[in-house]
Amino acid sequence: MSPTPVPLHLGPHAATSGLDVSGVAAAGDVLFLAPDEGASLLALRREGAGWGSPEELPLAGLVDLPGDPDDEVDAEGLDVVDGALWVVGSHSAKRRRVKPGTPADQVGVRLARTSAEKSRRLLARLPLRDGPDGARPVPGAGARLPSGRRGLFGALAADEHLAPFLAIPGKDNGFDVEGLAVLPDRVVLGLRGPVLRGWAVLLGLAVHVEGSELALDGVGKHFVDLDGLGVRDLARDGDDLLVLAGPTMVLDGPARIVRLPGAAAAGSLPPAITRDEVEVVAELAVGVGCDRPEGLAVLPEGLLVLHDTPAAHRLDDRTLTGDLWPSAT
Repeated sequence: MSPTPVPLHLGPHAATSGLDVSGVAAAGDVLFLAPDEGASLLALRREGAGWGSPEELPLAGLVDLPGDPDDEVDAEGLDVVDGALWVVGSHSAKRRRVKPGTPADQVGVRLARTSAEKSRRLLARLPLRDGPDGARPVPGAGARLPSGRRGLFGALAADEHLAPFLAIPGKDNGFDVEGLAVLPDRVVLGLRGPVLRGWAVLLGLAVHVEGSELALDGVGKHFVDLDGLGVRDLARDGDDLLVLAGPTMVLDGPARIVRLPGAAAAGSLPPAITRDEVEVVAELAVGVGCDRPEGLAVLPEGLLVLHDTPAAHRLDDRTLTGDLWPSAT
């Protein structure tokens, strides 16, 4: 089984933040993308077998962001359900990158520098309305989860599994949200890290809207044996939950799409899912230092996979090529 290439015509956005895609979700003939950098989303329209006519959607115009309007959100997961676009940031701390050519005596200095950025602690619901170009978020109408003690970190501050990882940078197997799926009774976040003794972690958040805020009613933990991999994205497929699984930290492959049968139905996500309950949908190719599967969306024609640090063969004249996989083996 091999995928069908799908072109995404990104125009001028291909030269800025459009090439590294961390999240993707569809609303009819509109495809929403979460670029890996900046504080904006992209909306594309279906054009034949691909997508194009990109429109930038600055998040600061849609919802009150944590941090400053231009701070990097590090948006990682998207989902569309019941007339709303949901978006989640990584919530992760950062360790300073060591760039090529850094003097040897400066490597340790750079690696000692970490930062916890409030702007990344975003979980928001953005109401959509139809227009001439399809669905778009309503300006200023979004609601988000508080980023302080009433938010996710406040709820996990004393958690026996996750509290020790909240301050550890995501690239170090620290706390790092990368997947989002909105189920009938909860918002599920998939963690790239930490992976605990080979078990990936899903968080089930019970929330409700109170004006411009999402109120957190509770957090449940669900452990999935993904053979040591973390969650790189989530997607609903009927009553099933699909997981785009890939490495935590800075590693190449393996990567695969797996199915958790029945896990997307109300009240059906169990506290633990063992390896023999996980169905492999597709094994995905990964490059060396590039082409890491990062975004997953369920389309009528199949499963769309997009990549972080896409390989050269995926890039051509402001066009990014994704992969369309059959939805079943």
